[in-house]
Amino acid sequence: MEERKVLCLVVDDEEKVRDVMARVLSGEGFECRKAASGRDAVALLNSEPFDLAVLDIQMPEMDGTKLLAEIRLRWPETGVVMVTAVSDVRTAVACLTHGALDYVAKPFEIDEVRARVRQALEKRRLIRENRDYQLHLEERVQQQAARIEELFVLGVHSLVQALEAKDRYTRGHSARVAVYAEEIARQLGLDDETLAEIRLGGELHDIGKIGVREGVLQKPGPLTEDEYLHVMEHPVLGERILAPLLKDHPIVVSIVRSHHERLDGAGLPDHLQGEAIALVARIASVADAFDAITTGRPYMRSRPPEEALAELRRCVGWQFDADCVEGFARAYPDVSLLPIPTPDVVALRQASLRRS
Repeated sequence: MEERKVLCLVVDDEEKVRDVMARVLSGEGFECRKAASGRDAVALLNSEPFDLAVLDIQMPEMDGTKLLAEIRLRWPETGVVMVTAVSDVRTAVACLTHGALDYVAKPFEIDEVRARVRQALEKRRLIRENRDYQLHLEERVQQQAARIEELFVLGVHSLVQALEAKDRYTRGHSARVAVYAEEIARQLGLDDETLAEIRLGGELHDIGKIGVREGVLQKPGPLTEDEYLHVMEHPVLGERILAPLLKDHPIVVSIVRSHHERLDGAGLPDHLQGEAIALVARIASVADAFDAITTGRPYMRSRPPEEALAELRRCVGWQFDADCVEGFARAYPDVSLLPIPTPDVVALRQASLRRS
């Protein structure tokens, strides 16, 4: 395939200068068009793409500096070389700061024109290559960021699997809490990015239980006070595990640490009160409690969804946030349709569970 010739536009109001410049450039193997004014040049630029424009500075109506500005704005791929009288060299130099690649002073030598034009085209090539490099670099950075995110998700899933291996209850529980919390947040009008963070926070809220003794997690009867306090260390342990991995996900870390806080300050680990507890943690607390109430454990009878919702409402104001509880109620207006979950129920992500 034959390589396309460099297309040049010569703009000068003096016919002899135009012709000489065009002959010089044609002798270099370039294809040339000629324009006697800035307006004629704009018309030609509108008709086809030029690699290079050689512009005289002193022209009536639209001079070279104005035409340069127009070219840089509308046809930035076109390189520009200014042609100027010796007395206007300062103006030509100023044009360099506004995007011209080089300039030639009148009266010019043919060899100088050839050298300046070749140099300008080389500058144009380097500028375009650098720009393309920057664009491709951004693409590579985005690809790497996507891969890092992918690896992070895989790492998170590994953590969840490790926890599930210790505590069958947590498997279904974490999945359901993630769904419930996301639906509450949607009812409260939170944006999609925050919804995704809350969903991830729900999935990971109990991850600190990896550090809880299996004998305590699997104990068939009620916990002693010391055992209960040991279990309740899991929000802090979870934060310690995830904080280095989730520096860009503070919402998730907040949920993990604070989902057992209570409005009256009697919660753990920080005894926060009221709005000092992040909204996302208040949302997760409601989702967590609902699932805990409706999930049977060896030492605790599961209760129907209607009773669980009534319990949440009973505890509004001192344990749970009223808006979060009512957000849950709006998300599931017929709460009786929610199945009584078992540790193996993980299908609550399906659309059938969502509000119709």
